[in-house]
Amino acid sequence: MERADAARNRARILEAAAQLFAERLPQDVTMEDIARKAGVGRGTLYRRYPDRASIAVALLDEHERALQERLLRGEPPLGPGAPPGDRLAAFYAAMVRLLEDHRHLVLGSEVGRSRFETGAYGFWRAHVRALLVAARTPEPDALVDVLLAPLAPEVYGYQRSVLGLTPEQIAQALAKLTATLRSEPS
Repeated sequence: MERADAARNRARILEAAAQLFAERLPQDVTMEDIARKAGVGRGTLYRRYPDRASIAVALLDEHERALQERLLRGEPPLGPGAPPGDRLAAFYAAMVRLLEDHRHLVLGSEVGRSRFETGAYGFWRAHVRALLVAARTPEPDALVDVLLAPLAPEVYGYQRSVLGLTPEQIAQALAKLTATLRSEPS
């Protein structure tokens, strides 16, 4: 059980980090910035969070868990009961919304190789793989990460900031990838 003072410090750290990450790119926020804004010592900060990515993961966790719950128990097409292609298209739309709303946190937690090490990525991977298996897609393991690659925060950020695409345009383009899952398996 977490001590009351530790819980208060955790809440102050997460609140401070959320504010700083919203104001600046996560890579431009230092651990010292977070400790100062939270009013805690660096030792207190580092005991709980060894780096910025771990703080971003903690902040993002609540939003990812809500999406995971909708995937498991929500209404179709996002939740169970819809054909695999429709579920994948709905998953893409939901992920685009998550990226749009929390891109700054995702950039702080899922950049480069660390993306593959998060529990959320493992969940998304298992979900997409299950949809591929349900659609009787040959070699689902060869395709699953390819289908998740467009959701990398760097790709999404490039599409939004450099190319000027809207979230709707991105979600529609991703939905086109699901067409093969919507056709009858051979």
